[in-house]
Amino acid sequence: MHRTLQKYFGYSSFRPLQEDIIKDVLEGRDTFVLMPTGGGKSLCYQLPALLMEGLTVVVSPLISLMKDQVDSLQASGINAAYLNSTLSHSEAKRIYREIENNEIKILYVAPERLTMSHTISLIQKANVSLFAIDESHCISEWGHDFRPEYRKLSFLKRKFSGVPIIALTATATPKVREDTIKQLGISDCGTYVASFNRKNLLYKIRPKKDTYKQILKYLRKHRGESGIIYCQSRKNVDTIASRLRRDGFNALPYHAGLSDSRREKNQEMFIRDDVEIVVATIAFGMGIDKSNVRFVIHHDLPKNLEGYYQETGRGGRDGLECECILFFSRGDRYKIEYFIKQKGKKEERDIALKQLQDMVAFCESTVCRRKVLLAYFGEVLEEDDCGRCDVCLQPRKKVDGTEEARILINCISELNQRYGMNHVIDVLCGSNAKKIRDKKHNKLASHGAGDIHTKDRWMEIAREMIQQELIKVQGARYPLLKLNKASMEVMNGKRKVTLTTIEDTDFEEPEPAERIVPDKAVAPPGKTRTSSAPVSEIKWTANRDDGLFARLKQLRKKMAELQDVPPYVVFADTSLKQMASKKPGSKEEMLKITGVGEYKLKKYGDTFLKEISNYCQEQEEASASENSFSDDNPNSEKEDQQIPACEKKETSTSDPDTKREKILETISGLEKELIVLTKAKLDENYSEDEIRAVWSEILAGSE
Repeated sequence: MHRTLQKYFGYSSFRPLQEDIIKDVLEGRDTFVLMPTGGGKSLCYQLPALLMEGLTVVVSPLISLMKDQVDSLQASGINAAYLNSTLSHSEAKRIYREIENNEIKILYVAPERLTMSHTISLIQKANVSLFAIDESHCISEWGHDFRPEYRKLSFLKRKFSGVPIIALTATATPKVREDTIKQLGISDCGTYVASFNRKNLLYKIRPKKDTYKQILKYLRKHRGESGIIYCQSRKNVDTIASRLRRDGFNALPYHAGLSDSRREKNQEMFIRDDVEIVVATIAFGMGIDKSNVRFVIHHDLPKNLEGYYQETGRGGRDGLECECILFFSRGDRYKIEYFIKQKGKKEERDIALKQLQDMVAFCESTVCRRKVLLAYFGEVLEEDDCGRCDVCLQPRKKVDGTEEARILINCISELNQRYGMNHVIDVLCGSNAKKIRDKKHNKLASHGAGDIHTKDRWMEIAREMIQQELIKVQGARYPLLKLNKASMEVMNGKRKVTLTTIEDTDFEEPEPAERIVPDKAVAPPGKTRTSSAPVSEIKWTANRDDGLFARLKQLRKKMAELQDVPPYVVFADTSLKQMASKKPGSKEEMLKITGVGEYKLKKYGDTFLKEISNYCQEQEEASASENSFSDDNPNSEKEDQQIPACEKKETSTSDPDTKREKILETISGLEKELIVLTKAKLDENYSEDEIRAVWSEILAGSE
């Protein structure tokens, strides 16, 4: 198992829970895996597929996801394919033939295609060893992304009773988890729940004020980095993408109103690092395997925490830091509520409203955001300070709020606990609106009693009192403010109330310390196998050579373009950063780099080792030149002695014959790299010796 892990995937050890999950699958057990994005879900079925006889069928909801996964597997030397509508008739026939001949190890299909009689007949003839249901939360009506076609997958257990099923998802509440297992008919499955704590994600909530100006300011500080900006409407997507382009940023839109070809092209350009920013509706990103997304910005409020968690999870998949910034206003809440109320079924409305309330509570929280987010998924973070959210990073002033709490509680009491937050605070602030006068609430003693603060500040106080359980909210569709035992203790003088205040710092929060926060998150006890270990670690490489890292990124881009794959398929940023830090000088040292397996070493090793060697040699020459200059000019000013470290000295010549010889010498030196790349473009019918013979003929003809 470990040998296969190193050979094909380039890892020397498993992440938390992976090894136990894989052992269960290999023993033929049904398995349910809840593991956050970036936690290594795919490996839980990809590695068993290589160790088991026969075909592994992976159900995947999106064409883009299938293509990304297949590209990555093929780049690692694994025979994988997909069946979907993008294939021509001849391409589909070839894959059918390869399946019948047991030449494919992993096959990706959409749920709609899997339920077709032709596909069922095809896989019945094949020796299927495993069904993997990716994004399995789509089967549950309680999930945020319910898809009716997933419901039909219940036939798998009936028709292929002896074949194990592994269901995988990144976002599922306990209720969604139970429903998914029930619908798939795998009630006796082994259940694994990894920690939801993505420690490399930095969560920030900003007030939705001058939003575009704030985004622009942030992007100017992070120019050249890849990121996603989410909006709720197509209009916002188009407007922001257009404004960003006018302001000098390479940004493209993505939403359902664009043609299929335009969406596909824009997505492909983002994945291949040809464009840095995509502005999108939530239609974008599911299954996108791009590893180097450094920021995820929500221009508008997400509808629920599951969606928010999944969308932010598209950042930092390589384990490096990603900032997740959400611009919040209660106005967005009311827009979402309006659309929820248009839903036909009361049950659907109630579920959506409760999910929205949880989303708003997260945004308005005055305690650690990570703590609130993990609690939503049933996980407890024991620490009060995660060190990686705006609440924990930005000191908040504590003030005595007992008097304000009594004023608010008294108003709720005078209104007989029959009104929501907006109405209560309108009364407190002395509103003279028609609804206040009609109900004669302008005659109450509490009317105008809160003129010591603005309405916005009273809203903050009310929300914080709800979080401290000094008052409570009751009702999903019409949430009303209610009193409880703690409310009475405040009124009777038995309890003091402490509130927080915060200043608007406009993106000037202190930066997180460059450290790995101790992860003490634990899940509730039960039969489920859980892990409180982090799913990813932030690799801080203080001695990384940024010049070399930039060179390796350029080389990766060229190699990816030659093979027509995204750059991260060649190597992830984590691999390049380790190379730039450790500067391997041999194949043995290169194999110690995370993500470099035997197949990728054979395919890319010589090329990257040569680039590293050339860079180091140039650095030494530049250093020697600098020292020589310093010795010859002992009295020169220090700043005048500095020579750019990466400045490359080249001997210029105007002799065409000399130039031609230099070009031929360089081309002949690339023989091994070009043979490997050519072979990657061709199928197994072409040997390296045949390609080398043609290469020799080309060189001989040029001499």
